[in-house]
Amino acid sequence: MTAALPAEARGRPLEVWWQDEARVGQQGTLTRVWAERGSRPAAPKDCRYSWAYLFGAVCPARGVAAGLVLPAANQRAMSLHLAEISRQVTPGAHAVVVMDGAGWHQRGPDLKVPANVTPLLLPPYAPELNPVENVWAFLRSNKLSNRVFDSYDAIVDACCDAWNWLADQPERITAIASRAYAQVKF
Repeated sequence: MTAALPAEARGRPLEVWWQDEARVGQQGTLTRVWAERGSRPAAPKDCRYSWAYLFGAVCPARGVAAGLVLPAANQRAMSLHLAEISRQVTPGAHAVVVMDGAGWHQRGPDLKVPANVTPLLLPPYAPELNPVENVWAFLRSNKLSNRVFDSYDAIVDACCDAWNWLADQPERITAIASRAYAQVKF
C-alpha cells in the first residue's frame, strides 16, 4: 500500500475505505423468507427495466459510510462519489479507497480524484476481497429485496432509506466490513 500513496500522504494518518456500486431496480432480488414447511410463499417480481446505482463506501475502522444514489455508473458518477468519500475522511488524514477494476474506476479524463484520496484497485476476478459485497447482501436481505418499485423515484427513495439505515449503525458497518488483512497500524 505504501507504494500506492502519493508523497504528500506519507506520514499522515491513513483510513482504509472499501468502495463498490450496486444496481437496484424493478427487476429486483428475491431472497429467502421464512415459511411453513411445504408451502410456497408468494414473491413479488417485476419485469420492467428501471434502476439506479447505489455507490457505497465504508470505513470499518471508524464505522462510517459514504453513499450516493445516481442514475448511471460512469467516471463522472465515480468522481462525485470520490468527492463524497473525501468529505467523510477525518481532517488531516488520507484515505486509501479499495475498489474493483470497473472501467469507471480507471484513470481517465472524467475521473476526478480528490487530494486526500488514493484509489487502490483489487486484483481482477476477486470480488470476495471487497467487504462491500457483504454490505450489498445485507442491504438486499433486509431492505431492498422482495419488493416491486412503482417508479424510478421509488427506487431512489428505497436506496436512500436503506443506505441511511445502514449509515446510522456504525457498529454494524464495522462488523460487516472489517478484515484482518486490511488493518492499518501506526
